[in-house]
Amino acid sequence: MTDWAGRTAAENAAAVREKRATPREVVAAHLARIERLDGRVGAFRTVRAEAALAEADEVGARGDLGELPLAGVPVAVKDNLAVRGESVRVGSAATPDTPAGADHVTVARLRAAGAVVVGLTNVPELCVFGTTEGVHGTARNPWDPARSAGGSSGGSAAAVAAGMVPLALGNDGMGSLRIPAANCGLVTIKPGHGVVPAGIGDGDWFGMSENGPLATTVADTRLMLAVLADGGPAPREDSGALRVAASLRSPLAGVPVSRPYADAVREAAGVLMRAGHQVRRADPPYPASLGVTALTHWTAGTSVDARDLDRRLLARRTRVHAALGRPFVRTAAAGTGRRALRERLEPFFAEYDVLLTPALARRSPGAGPWHERGWLRNVVADSAYSPFTPPWNLTGWPALTVPVGTLPSGAPTAVQLVSRPGSEAALLELAERIEALRPWRRTAPLD
Repeated sequence: MTDWAGRTAAENAAAVREKRATPREVVAAHLARIERLDGRVGAFRTVRAEAALAEADEVGARGDLGELPLAGVPVAVKDNLAVRGESVRVGSAATPDTPAGADHVTVARLRAAGAVVVGLTNVPELCVFGTTEGVHGTARNPWDPARSAGGSSGGSAAAVAAGMVPLALGNDGMGSLRIPAANCGLVTIKPGHGVVPAGIGDGDWFGMSENGPLATTVADTRLMLAVLADGGPAPREDSGALRVAASLRSPLAGVPVSRPYADAVREAAGVLMRAGHQVRRADPPYPASLGVTALTHWTAGTSVDARDLDRRLLARRTRVHAALGRPFVRTAAAGTGRRALRERLEPFFAEYDVLLTPALARRSPGAGPWHERGWLRNVVADSAYSPFTPPWNLTGWPALTVPVGTLPSGAPTAVQLVSRPGSEAALLELAERIEALRPWRRTAPLD
């Protein structure tokens, strides 16, 4: 009997379309892996075993099965997006346990493409922080279970890295796709504004939050992004020799980059040079005020999301975060700070096509009850290890994370690629070159 768990989404979908496997067989194999492994990983808030098998049978009976890009592919969905019949808890005790009446548009697009939702994944409360833990569970890095999977799409990333699903849906408001992907050895892309429907929380954190894929290969990332964007397959782009700026400078002053992540940038730069691209050391002109701009938008977005919830049921770190952001909601909504940042960075991206940075500054914090710890301790820990992601939510430009190198523990390291609006295909092409020349092990050795 073939074990379909651990294979790529493209492989699973091809097997179903070609009648070498049924959707039920593919989904059942992944549900068995979830049952076997998730007690150690903590990826899922809820698993839809019975419903998923029934929905797999529905996919198998579709007349267009042979044309579905995600035929029978099991997917996990971050627990801040609606899945019909399931509650959306957003990692909190303050949210209602009420089943959603309809799918979020991105979930609906995945299902229309033949995917089967097997469960909703753990997030930190209101998706605020860069580690994933709370009243519904703790998501651990499958490569190093003593460490957090990251956040806020931590459960989604952990599920894919453990081979429990080949694809997961997450979103990114300050790095919430790229941070856990970097921790867990995955490929992800935060698309530019407007490429994929958002509709996350109450206002998308002023337009900074984007939905996107988590996968183990560039091909699967491209495939899922095409479905989410509802525009056909993301085209391959032969853009010739690109001008790549490699930077190790943290956008937040005073945050050092650990050697493994600096080495990852050097290794990726070498790969891109061998692929014919022009790579130079160059630092973007990050303003000294960037940290303040990021913090005010981060807290203000949480304030909006928390305003209709019973604050007595929120963790203290969340209450403090939301309270600090309340005075900044109007300023953040006006978008002045984000426009100023774009204007400051646009000349740099006129000189260079792509920015290459570390995805993180250091490994993730230890897995533990961060939701019971103080607000300042959480913010300091998050800022110290993930300073490279927030600027690109503020600008609204696409940013991709791809595995390169390893930590001394054997867990993956990663780099980030950033470019101007409309460059998603070019970023995927660069990531594909890195994958071809520096392939990585796709799933963590948990068995």
